[in-house]
Amino acid sequence: MGLVIDIPAIVANWKALAAKAAGARAAAVVKADAYGLGADRVAPALYAAGARDFFVALAAEGRAIRPLLPEDARIFVLSGHMEGADLAGLIPLLNSPEQFFRDRTLRPRGPFGIQLDSGMNRLGIEPGEWAAIRTEALAAGPALVMSHLACADEPGHAANAQQLAAFRAMTQGVAAPRSLAATGGILLGADYHFDLVRPGIGLYGGQPFAEARPVVTLALPVIQTRELRPGESVGYGYAWTAARPSRVATVAAGYADGLARALARDGKLALWAEGRACPVIGRISMDLITVDVTDLPDVPPTLEILNAQQGVDDLAALSGTIGYEILTSLGRRYERRWL
Repeated sequence: MGLVIDIPAIVANWKALAAKAAGARAAAVVKADAYGLGADRVAPALYAAGARDFFVALAAEGRAIRPLLPEDARIFVLSGHMEGADLAGLIPLLNSPEQFFRDRTLRPRGPFGIQLDSGMNRLGIEPGEWAAIRTEALAAGPALVMSHLACADEPGHAANAQQLAAFRAMTQGVAAPRSLAATGGILLGADYHFDLVRPGIGLYGGQPFAEARPVVTLALPVIQTRELRPGESVGYGYAWTAARPSRVATVAAGYADGLARALARDGKLALWAEGRACPVIGRISMDLITVDVTDLPDVPPTLEILNAQQGVDDLAALSGTIGYEILTSLGRRYERRWL
């Protein structure tokens, strides 16, 4: 199995998003192992391209890439200061008064940031809590004050303007750099950019950044082909029956590799051979997928499931999810190759 990750495409996507927020500093979100594509490869490449600020979800993710980046790279931890966390060389984004006082007690001179809840009700210090600790928190000198948009991938959603107004109200008079926009927020325009933007899914070729260069190609090896007579069936539950003399290829991948059974539920999933679509037939099982290759003149050694014709968001649409989940679910059994 071959998962090819195009590092120059990731860099190009970062530069393109940075250019859309030219008045702001462009960071890079590399949490969840750079959305499953290898933070140890992605983060140094983006640093070489000019990124100096990186965002991870957990302290352990930050510690994994800290030795790979020069000292001037800042690594922000979105979960903040969790009890017992090792934050050496990292910058926690403190999400509650409890985290703020824990952090200032245990590491009074350590760098920190503040995450505010502007209406998403997920992470961040709420307005009333912020009013109570604002003076003390700002006096301690945060490196960043940020919040996160809930509906940025829906440009017309009323919540965007509401959160923007709330963030402005909570940060009026704040001297520290401010950040509100991830990929979707960047695309909403300059009002959302503030001092620092945090592109994430757009780096990796996903929506809502429609102009993104594709980043991943995934080819699955053909284990075996067989000839079927009309009336013969394939796979668990005999979910597909040949209506004509058919050639079926069995490829090495399945739901254990992040290719969910739901992908094949509507019969629209295809694998590709040199630009020709080959329908997936029957059920996706743990390790195997069966494909109708009757119309190919020759069966190649691999068939592609992610390529220029069928990207992560196309797969997401077939299984009723989002491109983020497709990327971060790609299993560890794929042989990865970085361009």
